[in-house]
Amino acid sequence: MWPFICQFIEKLFRETIEPAVRGANTHLSTFSFTKVDMGQQPLRINGVKVYTENVDKRQIILDLQISFVGNCEIDLEIKRYFCRAGVKSIQIHGTMRVILEPLIGDMPLVGALSIFFLRKPLLEINWTGLTNLLDIPGLNGLSDTIILDIISNYLVLPNRITVPLVTEVQIAQLRFPIPKGVLRIHFIEAQDLQGKDTYLKGLLKGKSDPYGVIRVGNQIFQSKVIKENLSPKWNEVYEALVYEHPGQELEIELFDEDPDKDDFLGSLMIDLTEVEKERLLDEWFTLDEVPKGKLHLKLEWLTLMPNASNLDKVLTDIKADKDQANDGLSSALLILYLDSARNLPNNPLEFNPDGLKKTAVQKALKSGKKISSNPNPVVQMSVGHKAQESKIRYKTNEPVWEENFTFFIHNPKHQDLEIEVKDEQHQCSLGNLKIPLSQLLTSHDMTMNQRFQLSNSGPNSTIKMKIALRVLYLEKQERSPDHQHSAQVKRPSVSKEGRKIPVKSQISVSPATEGSKTTPSTPVIDGSSKTDMEEKDQPSNASPQWPRDLSRSSSSLQASNFTYSPSHISVKEPTPSIASDVSLPVATQELRQRLQQLENGTTLGQSPLGQIQLTIRHSSQRNKLIVVVHSCRNLIAFSEDGSDPYVRMYLLPDKRRSGRRKTHVSKKTLNPVFDQSFDFSVSLPEVQRRTLDVAVKNSGGFLSKDKGLLGKVLVALASEELAKGWTQWYDLTEDGTRLRTVT
Repeated sequence: MWPFICQFIEKLFRETIEPAVRGANTHLSTFSFTKVDMGQQPLRINGVKVYTENVDKRQIILDLQISFVGNCEIDLEIKRYFCRAGVKSIQIHGTMRVILEPLIGDMPLVGALSIFFLRKPLLEINWTGLTNLLDIPGLNGLSDTIILDIISNYLVLPNRITVPLVTEVQIAQLRFPIPKGVLRIHFIEAQDLQGKDTYLKGLLKGKSDPYGVIRVGNQIFQSKVIKENLSPKWNEVYEALVYEHPGQELEIELFDEDPDKDDFLGSLMIDLTEVEKERLLDEWFTLDEVPKGKLHLKLEWLTLMPNASNLDKVLTDIKADKDQANDGLSSALLILYLDSARNLPNNPLEFNPDGLKKTAVQKALKSGKKISSNPNPVVQMSVGHKAQESKIRYKTNEPVWEENFTFFIHNPKHQDLEIEVKDEQHQCSLGNLKIPLSQLLTSHDMTMNQRFQLSNSGPNSTIKMKIALRVLYLEKQERSPDHQHSAQVKRPSVSKEGRKIPVKSQISVSPATEGSKTTPSTPVIDGSSKTDMEEKDQPSNASPQWPRDLSRSSSSLQASNFTYSPSHISVKEPTPSIASDVSLPVATQELRQRLQQLENGTTLGQSPLGQIQLTIRHSSQRNKLIVVVHSCRNLIAFSEDGSDPYVRMYLLPDKRRSGRRKTHVSKKTLNPVFDQSFDFSVSLPEVQRRTLDVAVKNSGGFLSKDKGLLGKVLVALASEELAKGWTQWYDLTEDGTRLRTVT
């Protein structure tokens, strides 16, 4: 059978992967595979597990323990840059899930075959010519490790390969199914961790700087770092989609942050099938692979309800209100299937004369011709501050995307889904659409499947989407007082140094303090915002999002027996915890503490954090938002010498590094003068739906502890006066939400 599998893989490379790579970047338009040979060594299946419980009667679920060590030969070429590279061998080891569905009454008895990995597989590739490949524009920011991450995570759920076996199968539904549920993870605290930091060349034992890495499939979250603490309290909350709970696990690893390589503090793997049965777990779990340490988690299994009967109760439970419509715990999940668009404008200048780049407009006017080439459409979707982007489809006014997106929704009664189709080539809008989520609450099955007419576009321009809203409901189970939960963790059968395939055993539940029986404490939900902490690289919100290198890398891969060890986590940027009305970002909390210290029994003035003067206007001619940062006054002091302030800006919901604007640092002053001008490329209709996030921060020196937030202001840009512009003093506040302006 192996030769026929190789034929299918070669067809997959040439007909699917090659066109996708060509369309991903203009520099890769001449990319091609010159040879695809998977070798003579077949894929080995070391074990098979068939699921008979908690599965649909019209499907068969298999888990295959696979091992492949192939002497393959894959050559590729990019003619434009005279670049040749290839792969000489591949090793891959992991658990591959195969789903046969739907079962039908005619031959071949199965409608389609779906293949994916539940967890990131161990992958090792022997490259040839990789250095030449990474010199190409658009690829020079990659590395061997990042490429391996992208490939391996592409194989992990929710990504899947679906092969239809009969023509009647709804292939889109199989490729992008609705999640089975949502796992809400309260990452609360740990106790009795190991002290990894040492002094005097190891003679004195110190403490640790612990943080956690949480994984569900290819969804990865990282907590904040708690400095010098063996019993850290994080009080953070994360929400993860669960697509296949039979066999899928929640994986948690704790590390001690160090300047060079982070030390391992323990791990935990929890079977999500048991979490679904229990619905709610609030327990202390003993950490594996270390001599001591335990972790306090609260896990909630949220069912996806196709009706709004429980929405009001859910909104009350998460304390949602109109003023916090874009923040906090989620009450619903929005699933969007982006199908296609029709009759997009061939001549964007005709429908959007202000949307084109200035050079494109001048060229069109000079030639006296209309722009008639087909656009390169891309779709940008946003709900509140959360934004995602589709892939680009080149040279077509009737693009087909067939992509799936999900949004966690805080309050569907007050939030909108905003859609904009753009031409990537000319950087202009081809049409937009705004759908209040409240419409879905009254729709049948809370689902809309139709073609939507685009605004500010051609007369017949439409976009086809399927949108479904599901309420996240925690179903409470009636339990007897002596009920013992059956949640299981997977524990390693050997030590960390020689770790093999783990086996299941019972959880060891520890009380909060030894020798006394206490119930687990109720967590206080906390949050940590990236924009309020130290400035670090922000990943794009494009879909799919590739997780960073937070995994364990293979140190020695062999066909029959392999081991692996914790790898250094190269990116230290924490994942923002989900905020609620009782939680604030860390920087905001620190700023409030400073305010309390400053007050010290006295009454602070109208602007206790000071003010910032801004000029804001939109230039229709340049198609840009212009922001001039003039100065600040009466800032608070971070030290005896004052502060070293600078100003950072984002045009929300874009929080990417490329969208950040920063002034210079003004040393040792509470009344800095900047007089710096910044611009954002955005049209007037679009910018009026945006919010300008302005933060004044203290720079501090290298390794200084005096870095932090001095104050924030959020400026809504929906004003009709934006084209004229204004200059104004804004009061700085802890979180930017309570605006007071002085003219």
